[in-house]
Amino acid sequence: MAGGYWVRRFLLFCASFILALFPYRAFAQNFHGAGESNFLHSIREIENHLSKESFEVFRMRDLRSANNITKLAILKFGRTNFMQVKWKRAPQGGETFNNEPRYEVAAYLFQKLFLNPEEYVVPPTAIRGSPYAQYKSIESAALPTFDNPKLVFYVLQYWLENVDSKNIYDKDRLASDDTYAKFVGNLNIFSYLIRHSDANQGNFLISTIESNPRVYAVDNGIAFASDRSDRGYEWQQLRVERLPAATVARLKMLSPQKIKSALETVAQFEVQYGLPVAVAPTENLAPEKGVRRTDNIIQFGLTRNEIDGIVERLAALLNRVANGKLTLF
Repeated sequence: MAGGYWVRRFLLFCASFILALFPYRAFAQNFHGAGESNFLHSIREIENHLSKESFEVFRMRDLRSANNITKLAILKFGRTNFMQVKWKRAPQGGETFNNEPRYEVAAYLFQKLFLNPEEYVVPPTAIRGSPYAQYKSIESAALPTFDNPKLVFYVLQYWLENVDSKNIYDKDRLASDDTYAKFVGNLNIFSYLIRHSDANQGNFLISTIESNPRVYAVDNGIAFASDRSDRGYEWQQLRVERLPAATVARLKMLSPQKIKSALETVAQFEVQYGLPVAVAPTENLAPEKGVRRTDNIIQFGLTRNEIDGIVERLAALLNRVANGKLTLF
């Protein structure tokens, strides 16, 4: 027991020491270390941690500016497992412009319909909930997302390693590097289908590992049916002229019903004794709404119109392929 205690103390000391030496962003998202992956854990492990397992907040900092709602946090799972995440608290009522937890999770789940894990363009993302009284120990100035009872919901997204926000789109490289072209093609298919409308630098990242130049969309809160951002929306359109054939083949198998089933409810919680407990989705409480609530059920998902928009854009993309306006490789 004593030995285990000192091991834990040593690990906590090491984490604190590293954070003291390096700026917070450099320690994580802009870290250029060795290795062959942008993930330090398997996708399945990350998903389980973010969506199911209990944790302690080891450390939290403002991500962009003081008192910004988006945070960078280190979570501690169990005795020795640490994980860095982007943390963003939901607004009152559960949705507002540029803070749509349902969009963030829908984007993560949508890519799974046509991309393999090694091709994912969105890192694992999940919604969690806490009683308001408990959450205030993390963010003292937080307001509840819902009342009766007072609950706070927030989005956790895995923090990538070995990535940069520069040179995401390189037209010359698209023509000469098929590996890069595949990853950018997948990203562009994704961004077009979800109608991504915020090209702000930092929302898109590229791996610094030259042999595996994956690209990512790490902020998808302005998409689907939201208004455009004033910081650019070029990823809303198809920017590439050729697409990965394997990805297009999977898209051809993607039915409207499959899209609806996956996205109409992306997270559901049941309030049990004042606690929000994640449960499997049941019948859609209100197809025209994205945030739905009864006395003890809370649902986050896409509206009927938002799902119809994906279906329409998918049909338009496949039509352009069939007409030879987009080539495959």
